Amino acid sequence: MKTRQRTNVLRAAALAAAVCAVGRLAIAQGAPGEAPFTVDYYYKARWGQADEFLRLFKKNHYPVLKKQVESGRLVSVSAVRPRYHATEDGRWDYRVTLVFRSVAAAHDNTGEDAIVRQLYPDQETFRREEQRRFEILEGHWDVPLVPVELER
Repeated sequence: MKTRQRTNVLRAAALAAAVCAVGRLAIAQGAPGEAPFTVDYYYKARWGQADEFLRLFKKNHYPVLKKQVESGRLVSVSAVRPRYHATEDGRWDYRVTLVFRSVAAAHDNTGEDAIVRQLYPDQETFRREEQRRFEILEGHWDVPLVPVELER
């Protein structure tokens, strides 16, 4: 009997998790007709300082982005770095891709300050480290992406 009860509890928990996941996906996708909005953020650090930039990004900015995924403003966050080097004029160290629920969500960052205050009670340290993260950069550019239909 205990095995059957445990199985039923596990099934109920799995069903609840699936329902929550579908609900979160529906929220993340936005209202009908709203397409996700993708932006690539490129970061070019000073030579020898890319690792420090990434450490500070992971410590101070990535947790804020993860909270925004949880809230539904962002659908996903991902990052890549180039495997090989490029010419200096085309060099970048990290590309972070944010997929927002919609264009409107991308432009509404009203909740970000509250997330930062919640995650980082020591605001002075947070501001100092974020300032350092941007001092490390030689370049930073944002590229909003527009889907291209290839089948029509």
